[in-house]
Amino acid sequence: MIKHLEIDSFKSLRSLSLDFGNINIFIGPNGVGKTNILEALGVVSAAAYGVVDDETLLRRGIRPGVPRLYKTSNKKYKTAPHIGFFVESETCSYRVSLLNPLEKPLPKWHFKTEKVTFDSHDIYSRGINSNINGEIGGIPAVLAAEKIPKDILVFFNDLRSYSLYSPNTPTLRGLTPDMQSRIPVGLSGGGLSEGLQDLFEAADIDDNIADAIDDVYALFDWVEDVETSTQNVSIISPSLPRTKRTIVFRDCFMNSKYNRLTAADASEGILYALFLLVLSLSAKGPRIYSVDNIDSALNPRLIRALLKLMQEWVGDIIPEKQMFCTAHNPIVLDSFDFTDERVKLFVVDRNTDGLTDVRQIKITKELVQVSKEKHMPLSQIWIDGYIGGIPNV
Repeated sequence: MIKHLEIDSFKSLRSLSLDFGNINIFIGPNGVGKTNILEALGVVSAAAYGVVDDETLLRRGIRPGVPRLYKTSNKKYKTAPHIGFFVESETCSYRVSLLNPLEKPLPKWHFKTEKVTFDSHDIYSRGINSNINGEIGGIPAVLAAEKIPKDILVFFNDLRSYSLYSPNTPTLRGLTPDMQSRIPVGLSGGGLSEGLQDLFEAADIDDNIADAIDDVYALFDWVEDVETSTQNVSIISPSLPRTKRTIVFRDCFMNSKYNRLTAADASEGILYALFLLVLSLSAKGPRIYSVDNIDSALNPRLIRALLKLMQEWVGDIIPEKQMFCTAHNPIVLDSFDFTDERVKLFVVDRNTDGLTDVRQIKITKELVQVSKEKHMPLSQIWIDGYIGGIPNV
């Protein structure tokens, strides 16, 4: 799990230092740099993989960009020659700086410096004058060493598997292909039926997962049952793309002879809910991941109920999981228990220079009590401007 992150001269993030929990929510106006934070983690992940180029970035759901767009470019400050990152767990840390010229950019970013520590002792270090091939990072060699501490293996394996998910309705429905497929589910939501089937099988031996599935069903009053099937000829239009496995819903309000719906017919809300369920609880999925616009396609009451469940899934059922997400709907502030130290809330905005500014907001028990007494939920406190991160429109 990532406990601490520092970002230097990446996009709109000139200098940033953040401490994280299991669940990390970034709120604020559009275009202030929330997604840049999630993408910074993706660059670190690619560096830990050993190569930073368009392919490794796209593989993690990161928008590739030329150096002039990746390096902080602000009219008040000189553009730095490199971008730099520092990530830290309870026992390990990784620091890396990457170079690529503004003019005639190279296909791959070059590693300027790297450093790995374990229990405050240097495990690996690489300086500016290293004779090692600059296109290749040193972490693969570190992980291949014979006597590498287990904590380092776990930390870097988790870091390297990081991805930024941006699900969309056509891909969740199986109507368009997912360009970045994954197990248990693709970065755009592809393969949801296969991921859900794996979760059904896990639920047979894990009551917590079975209960979580039932909790999702309970959010939708029309759902009688959900299954996945390979026999979908009779319930899907012949003009629609066919997938190997299809999600099948039973609508309790329809005639029992005709109440079977596929993902192509069901509401997008339940597809997003099942996507978050699979991503949160699948043992096959990444343990560190991000979801951009987690409140997408969900009505306010559903957001509140679903995110409350997610706190149980990520914080309790699989406590080694770590989620980062962005959101715009104020109702997210009423969804999580922010008095839980494992849940962190960050307000993101632009400062007077146009650079991204991030503040962690600590929701105390006293503030929660005051909001209850005044019948003013935290979402209203945000809308009224007392927290920040509200568009000036």
